[in-house]
Amino acid sequence: MRKLFLFVFILSLAIGSCNTRLFKKNASRNAERGLFGKSFGKKKERKAKEPRTVLKAKKKQEANDRKLKADYVKSVKRAQKRTMDIQNPEVQARMKQNQKNSAVRDKVKKKKERKSTRKAGKKYK
Repeated sequence: MRKLFLFVFILSLAIGSCNTRLFKKNASRNAERGLFGKSFGKKKERKAKEPRTVLKAKKKQEANDRKLKADYVKSVKRAQKRTMDIQNPEVQARMKQNQKNSAVRDKVKKKKERKSTRKAGKKYK
């Protein structure tokens, strides 16, 4: 009888200590870690690095594209200026006024578009 009572007593202590672990705050997380290891949860995908020569070639190409774009903008401005210079003064004045009018029209149009998209954005939030 004594051995049986001792066995039940030790068994109840072991079960009680297991139950207290389950009710702790981090017990479930620790249990999962113990079962599945540290990799349980998020798995981070690693990116393969590109070779240095490829990165250099990409940077060089981007720099070349920026230079081409800047050259294009310069040439357009130069062409516009030349077009303006070869006209007589009356036409030049009219061209300048047309540019101002179109700038104002564009500004109003952009403002109206911004305002309408803002309303639409608020509608669907």
